Amino acid sequence: MPIVVNLDVMMAKRKISAGELADRVDITPANLSILKNNKAKAVRFSTLEAICRELDCQPGDVLEYVKDE
Repeated sequence: MPIVVNLDVMMAKRKISAGELADRVDITPANLSILKNNKAKAVRFSTLEAICRELDCQPGDVLEYVKDE
């Protein structure tokens, strides 16, 4: 898939655990794991907004387009 989720990178930079971020964003740890491991087919803007708010970042810091070759 050409969209890569760099959530683990931003979480490491902000020194926040998956459990803590899931609590703050109000999603299940399982759903956060699916997103973090590039298994998600979609992400709600409200979830992306909450992630960006909690990690103090922009959507482009979390999502990246990588061209298929």
